[in-house]
Amino acid sequence: MNLLKFRQYALQALYAVYIYILFKIILFKFSPIDFTFLWHQLQRSPDTIVRQLRMGNFVPLATISNTFHHLTATTLLNFIGNIALFLPFGLFVAFLSPNQNLSLRGLVLRAFGLSALLECAQGLFSIGTFDVDDLILNTFGGMLGYGLFRLWKGMRKSPPVTEK
Repeated sequence: MNLLKFRQYALQALYAVYIYILFKIILFKFSPIDFTFLWHQLQRSPDTIVRQLRMGNFVPLATISNTFHHLTATTLLNFIGNIALFLPFGLFVAFLSPNQNLSLRGLVLRAFGLSALLECAQGLFSIGTFDVDDLILNTFGGMLGYGLFRLWKGMRKSPPVTEK
């Protein structure tokens, strides 16, 4: 196996580990993954799920605004954590895209989609609350990772600076 293929497989393996860790952190808050519990949660009445969704935040920027009006270590950690958790996503998706030629729009759709999946799963399984601001922050984190990728890619193409 040549070095380029090995790097690609290693990157794919790291991406799989990252996705596992992302799901574990967001859905299970560092607890063990318990499929019996998830099955039990899915068998609850639809009223329970609707009640859980009503507790969510569907007003864009409400949680973010509240974070800065009532700043605590916990709210700041949640704010930064939502961005930081998805920063690697932007890097991985860009590096793993064919010819490393992913558009910003493509990245935004993927980051938003994964974040929406996780937010909806929290409501469905009653293991967290849906928050539209988490979608915004997660997507922004993915965009930051993509920006770092573009910066790295641009630096690689730049001719070396020589002094005279």
